[in-house]
Amino acid sequence: MEAAISANNIVKSFGGKKVLDDISFNVSSGQIFGLLGPSGAGKTTLIKILTGQLRRDLGTVLINGVDADKLTGEDSKSFGIMMDDFGIYERLNCYDNLKIFAEIYGVKKDGILNALKKVGLENAKKTSAAKLSKGMLSRLRLARVFMTDPDILFLDEPTSGLDPATADEIHKIMLAEKEKGKTIFLTTHTMSEAEKLCNDILMINDGKIVEYGSPKEICRRYNHQRMLKIHLSDGSDIQLPHSENTSEKVAELIKNGRAETIHTTEPNLETVFMELTGKELAI
Repeated sequence: MEAAISANNIVKSFGGKKVLDDISFNVSSGQIFGLLGPSGAGKTTLIKILTGQLRRDLGTVLINGVDADKLTGEDSKSFGIMMDDFGIYERLNCYDNLKIFAEIYGVKKDGILNALKKVGLENAKKTSAAKLSKGMLSRLRLARVFMTDPDILFLDEPTSGLDPATADEIHKIMLAEKEKGKTIFLTTHTMSEAEKLCNDILMINDGKIVEYGSPKEICRRYNHQRMLKIHLSDGSDIQLPHSENTSEKVAELIKNGRAETIHTTEPNLETVFMELTGKELAI
């Protein structure tokens, strides 16, 4: 697949401190790519470099084949950015909030209405932003991303602080965009979200890559224990090594009707990250 985003050997320092150190990865077109890491890992800095908001010290970044430092106004229409620090004007209603940015990007009225409809805010177009719930505010920020119908979406923790039902609605919107061939660069601290949505993920810590690959591949690489968890009919649980020597014991439990369920224990992304860094993946 053609790379929608290509980063090679990215280095960025502030005040003599490296915040990104030799970061390289590729994001294929039509893929949801996850960027994971604790607070201060360098995630926001990386997004700003990828979108041309910040210049790197070393390395190369190509967005749809164009150097990120040389993106024109027309090029920038090919990607949309949703970040927490991109403000919403509370005194304006949903429609007028988008109208400001529509005028900047030359988007017609239909583009505003289509963006509101896509995120389920068409009936709230006259509602002031101050009266929106946190979930609706996230949808409004997402609507702004859609106005230029971009090929690449940069979404910085779009479901942060949302309840599970609202987060799931945002997930459905993202998956629908992926089905249309859009590329999504997702920053998240929620491991279940990354496992559910992402084709590949990049884990960074202290500005360095600690893992890179598909969620399943990464978890398999750290499946050291290889244990079987067996839930017994008396309500208790036991764990046995996932080995040839265990087969007779498992067969005996099944034969005697004592084994109700049997599962292999595998690490998830959070346990992998804890093993690599000793830190929790949190905001």
